[in-house]
Amino acid sequence: MAKASIEKEKSTSPKAVKNLEGVMDAQQQELLEKFDKESKTRKFDNKSISKIVYWLAIGIALYHFITSFMGYPATHLHRSLHVAMMLVMAFFLYPATGKSNHKAIPWYDYVLALMAIAVAVYVWSDYVNFINRMGMPNTMDVIVGTMLIFLVMEASRRISGWPLVILSALFLAYGLFGQYMPSIFMHRGYTWGKLVNHVFINTEGIYGTSVNVAASYIFLFILFGAIMNKSGMGQFFNDIALALAGHTKGGPAKVAVIASGFLGSINGSAVANVVTTGAFTIPLMKKTGYSDEFSGSVEATASVGGQLLPPIMGAAAFIMAEMLGVKYSVIVVSAAIPALLYYLGIIVQVQLRASKNNLVGIPKAELPKVKEVMKARGHLLLPIIFLLYMLLFSGRTVIFSAFCTIIVTIAVSMIKKETRMSFRDILDAFEEGTKSVVSVAVACAVVGIIIGVVSLTGFGLNMANAIIQLGHTSLLATLMLTMVTCMILGMGLPSIPAYLITATMAAPALIQLGVPAIAAHMFVFYFAMFANITPPVALASFAAAGISGGDPMKTGLQSVKLALAGFIVPYMFVYNTGLLLLDTTPFVAIRVTITAIIGVFMIGIATEGYLKGKLNPLIRVVVFAGSLLLITESVTQDAIGLSIFILVIVVQKIKSKQTEAAFE
Repeated sequence: MAKASIEKEKSTSPKAVKNLEGVMDAQQQELLEKFDKESKTRKFDNKSISKIVYWLAIGIALYHFITSFMGYPATHLHRSLHVAMMLVMAFFLYPATGKSNHKAIPWYDYVLALMAIAVAVYVWSDYVNFINRMGMPNTMDVIVGTMLIFLVMEASRRISGWPLVILSALFLAYGLFGQYMPSIFMHRGYTWGKLVNHVFINTEGIYGTSVNVAASYIFLFILFGAIMNKSGMGQFFNDIALALAGHTKGGPAKVAVIASGFLGSINGSAVANVVTTGAFTIPLMKKTGYSDEFSGSVEATASVGGQLLPPIMGAAAFIMAEMLGVKYSVIVVSAAIPALLYYLGIIVQVQLRASKNNLVGIPKAELPKVKEVMKARGHLLLPIIFLLYMLLFSGRTVIFSAFCTIIVTIAVSMIKKETRMSFRDILDAFEEGTKSVVSVAVACAVVGIIIGVVSLTGFGLNMANAIIQLGHTSLLATLMLTMVTCMILGMGLPSIPAYLITATMAAPALIQLGVPAIAAHMFVFYFAMFANITPPVALASFAAAGISGGDPMKTGLQSVKLALAGFIVPYMFVYNTGLLLLDTTPFVAIRVTITAIIGVFMIGIATEGYLKGKLNPLIRVVVFAGSLLLITESVTQDAIGLSIFILVIVVQKIKSKQTEAAFE
């Protein structure tokens, strides 16, 4: 259905395509549910039930919003209540199976919701004694803890499928029977009561760091994203990207990169980003002359990269800051240059492909003008500017900054009629924000089981030692093993739990070999994200293929090719920590950034095989080898790499002039 509608749009102008956004909502939802299981929620027939769930979601959002300003309850009280609310929403919104009732809530889901509430009531009713029993659980603690483990695993199964549930079950089995494991992973084994105590009562389990981040930072920033979306920020990004880049060579592809990057940073969902912005950008790319597969791959790689792009990074920045115990601003500053290199790599290939195939941009007459776009919606940038000021310069907490930014966003939207939100729009944004958080919050809760077992058994240290032994203490070999581990885990898991697990199990190996903690965590985060575009399980690429009408597997392979610079950038900042601005001087930072930019250009040239004319295979190999020489801080290697770059430019210019002369 999506393909047919897109073929029809080939005869339309960009403005007409933009005006089809409202018509395509049903198709977008269909694609989103096909490739993103987390989006497949119930659509209630009963209006009373629908209203109850609607107001429940708003109430949950208000609780998190108000407590972010007034102050949260004590640790276990707040986290247990947050998990309970998310579980209730999960059982109300997500059916047990594909054949279950998708239009009403069956009796057993009410029972599960009541069980979730009962766990929170248990914690709240005897809080002091509950905490004092940490390490010495009574029978009731074990029963309630077991119930909580079952509930979060069942909710996770409904939302994300089996992978995370199976992984958490395997770790629980490892905690119980570790004494029978091979020597490197052996531990003394724990009783079920000990495991439940650690996972339930201890703050290293379900009510640990991951849930704390979900209950505070993630909830608020997803709520912020929902409000921004209601105010028309998505439309603004599309329009300003069209106005700035639409007329250039291969313009629609650059529009996709710019718009998807900005939106992806805010919403944090690669698949949702592909479906929403791709419905607009992919038809434009196809009309310009890009192939189905290339059009889909541009949208997929740009959407995935949004989670690498500051300031919000799809909420990953806040999780990383919490896990590393550093300020949020440190993460944002460190992430900036690698993220820009990733997007530069995509832009370079887009430009070279357009030059190679003689693709032109969209006529300026059919595009919005920058001045008009800024006049109509430019004020929507004010909340983002305000957020950056609050996070980087105000000295206030991230949570308080998010609270204030939400207020500012609502106020700023009222400036112009085009963006003004009604009271109902604000309520709808709060409801949508809560629904969007459920999948992330439940995933964070079930990941807490894994993290709890890892911390109790010492599995993280054992895993790090195993990776180092397999790599024979070679940093490069260890990096490659870590990359493979992260991508395998990332294939079956949502991005945030994928990062949490890989950061727990794989990052310590890199840290043991002397890699700075931020670089190690950034490395595993990058490759956990790239699983979204890497076959055989490349959900973002497959969703893009669903819109473009291209072959899903070919779109996935093209996405890997397009994101090749992104696969090399993590190695760059591990070997060259100046790119993360860690313990470096301004001069060194500028030098390594310039050489990295040239390296990314060379990767694009080698990948596309084009620079003012086609490159023969040998020159492509030489150019790619030269790009790899620019990875480290070595001045000698930089000089060789730069020499190769200059030589290739000169050779290609001479060949280009000779070709032109031959046709005169």
